[in-house]
Amino acid sequence: MRRRIVVLGASIFSATLSFSQVKKQFSVDSNEKIEQIDLDFKVNSGSCFIKGGEGKELLNVYSNLQYDDYGHSFQKSINNKVCKINLALEDVKSEGLSQSISYRMFGRSDDEKENIWKVYLSEDKTYNLNLDYGVGTADIDLSGLSIEKLKVRTGSADVNIGYFENLNNPVPMDTFYVKVDLGSVSVKKVNLSKAKNVVADIGFGNLMLDFTDKSQVSSNIKGSVGAGNLMILLPKNGTPIKVTINDSWLCKVKLTKSFKRLSNNTYVNADYSENADNLLNFDLDVSMGSIVFKEQQ
Repeated sequence: MRRRIVVLGASIFSATLSFSQVKKQFSVDSNEKIEQIDLDFKVNSGSCFIKGGEGKELLNVYSNLQYDDYGHSFQKSINNKVCKINLALEDVKSEGLSQSISYRMFGRSDDEKENIWKVYLSEDKTYNLNLDYGVGTADIDLSGLSIEKLKVRTGSADVNIGYFENLNNPVPMDTFYVKVDLGSVSVKKVNLSKAKNVVADIGFGNLMLDFTDKSQVSSNIKGSVGAGNLMILLPKNGTPIKVTINDSWLCKVKLTKSFKRLSNNTYVNADYSENADNLLNFDLDVSMGSIVFKEQQ
């Protein structure tokens, strides 16, 4: 791992940076012997953007912060064609729980500098991603990236995940895992991930799962909702769907009119076929929160 300071003069990193210079860069070079990257990436605050990059590097990270404004820990190892990278970025002025709640209620003060993190991954390698966000926002564009496993955890950060350029996952994904504590997470075009398993764990936050694109593989979707909210968007027709819900009298569950009861707590739509190769099989549990299904208009 090499740390380099890059001065781009008056260059604009993006509209989001708003004329802020890129001050620091973390870079991990590629290697022909490496076939898979296991990336653990954690950032405790700020605005983070992840997408595929044009370069060959396995990882490139840019920021608008000064050297003394944040701390980091980094580990890298290569074994059996797998490169393991662990990178944690922490604001020196780390926010505690009370500040996190204040941030969600009132936002950031005008004179407080926003931390920007830009992360680029290689489109030529296969990744297992483990992403952890504390406070702030995150946008994760998976378009064209080869992802075998994805785990996203958020404390009180708001996270957008999707295939915003409509380029699906070149490889089958084993597990798409999302854990939401206090934040809000939106996952668009889940079907383009080609995930065999989708796991959602919601505490007090909100999660939206968009399955409106054509289902490419059979997927098992397992969800657990505490006191938060889960919204699931479905295609209007053409996709076989089965839903099993374990609920309580303290929760709210709303299905669309297209579902018919198959057995106790189990519902199917008109396209349902037990052996369909594009079946969406939902197994959901809710305590005090809500689960709402909506159809594409």
